[in-house]
Amino acid sequence: MKNSIATAAAILAATLASPVAAKPAQAATIERTSSSPTSVIASTALIPPGSQILYLSGSTAGPVDPATPTEFGDTAAQTRSVLTKIKTTLEGMGWSMGDIVKMNVFLVGVPENGGRMDAAGMNGVFKTFFGTPEQPNKPTRSTVQVAALGRPTTLVEIEAIAAKAP
Repeated sequence: MKNSIATAAAILAATLASPVAAKPAQAATIERTSSSPTSVIASTALIPPGSQILYLSGSTAGPVDPATPTEFGDTAAQTRSVLTKIKTTLEGMGWSMGDIVKMNVFLVGVPENGGRMDAAGMNGVFKTFFGTPEQPNKPTRSTVQVAALGRPTTLVEIEAIAAKAP
């Protein structure tokens, strides 16, 4: 019995003294991958343990001009409005658009696109907020067409999840 305790103690001491155990802790980061360097979105986002996670409810556009409170613009204008709202909310909490790891985008079809969603209009604006030299991070994202949203003139709703590594 003494021999096995001495052996276990020697193994434990060797393990604790090994270079692996002596490595300084590295800062945890959120790891993102993309299927292509030109992809608009990330394919994956791996959030390390201990990260803060922030859930943002779905947001819709505000009027293009407060003087005309029923005019919200096309898909591109509404996307810009929603992403600007999200950016303002995040910055007010000390976060940034670069902290977003997942987005769900809901688009209503438009007559000028044969009743299909205007993904190109949404993506054109999306690319100005993500994957830029100023803000290189891209979130994972799902984009779906829905029959309708809360108001008859609402074409875009976006919800997001943001994360900060410890």
